[in-house]
Amino acid sequence: MTDVARLAGVSHQTVSRVLNDHPNVREQTRVRVRAAIAELGYRPNRAARALVTGRSQLIGVVAQNSTLYGPASLLAALEQAAASAGFAVSVGSVSTLDRRSISAAVERHLDHRVAGIVVIAPVASADEALDHLPHGVPLVTVDGDPAREAALVTVDQAAGAGLATRHLLDAGHRTVWHVSGPADWFDSAGRVEGWRAALRAAGAEVPPVLSADWSAASGYRCGQMLARMPEVTAIFAANDHLALGVLRALSERGRRVPDEISVVGFDDVPEAAYFIPPLTTVRPDFDAVARAGLAMLLRQIEAGPGVVERHTIAPTLVHRASVAPPPPT
Repeated sequence: MTDVARLAGVSHQTVSRVLNDHPNVREQTRVRVRAAIAELGYRPNRAARALVTGRSQLIGVVAQNSTLYGPASLLAALEQAAASAGFAVSVGSVSTLDRRSISAAVERHLDHRVAGIVVIAPVASADEALDHLPHGVPLVTVDGDPAREAALVTVDQAAGAGLATRHLLDAGHRTVWHVSGPADWFDSAGRVEGWRAALRAAGAEVPPVLSADWSAASGYRCGQMLARMPEVTAIFAANDHLALGVLRALSERGRRVPDEISVVGFDDVPEAAYFIPPLTTVRPDFDAVARAGLAMLLRQIEAGPGVVERHTIAPTLVHRASVAPPPPT
């Protein structure tokens, strides 16, 4: 920093003000300092800054080591949001979201003097771990238990499922069958809740849930069963990969989509627009979830933990070609 100040012809304190975006610096001086920074290739020492200010520019994230689209998208969005706010992210990947794994990941983050911690906790097994984390640590849960009294940001899963179900009912279908995700996932439970509530509000029959995991193979197995049932004209799948498996099973059985059966998914994976037919689906705003979660964490870092904030982000319905009125009877 001293070298930058010498080259720019300013004081050490002026360089510090420029680096911290202090308003009391003339624009001409700011430009000169930034030019010196670029010429010298100067990078602030985060560890030294943390010692001086008492505040780390590092955020710890605990997430399951998963290739599933939702959790992976949330992690990427959190890293981008943190970078935009001037923070680096340290990711503690765990194989399972249980008490031992989450606690160990949090302790590792605390050893690295993180400013705060975000836990992506979409499964019920994470709740016990969150109950036993150290007090006084700024912490936000993303995609966690909506019934839990804690700082939480999540997608409104029930609202998204309601959008999908009402869209199929509005197309003229008498009821909607549901292929759900795993029962221990809060996302799955919320989508079942929203689907069931939309059917009941419309006075429609509520069929039994077909339980699956999140894979296309699991959707295919459920689709094979549904394809043999002539009364089925509309299916809401709990994610797009399940919908992909359902589409394959229907095609093999000669059940045309959307002429005979309509299908809606959830997540809007990048490939959804290229399914045959292109898939109508529910799009969660992962970027908005990440920004809200980071803002909540920064407020805790500034004011101290303890305030329980909750923020639910509404998803949107993406209309494509997999929905049509049911065939005439």
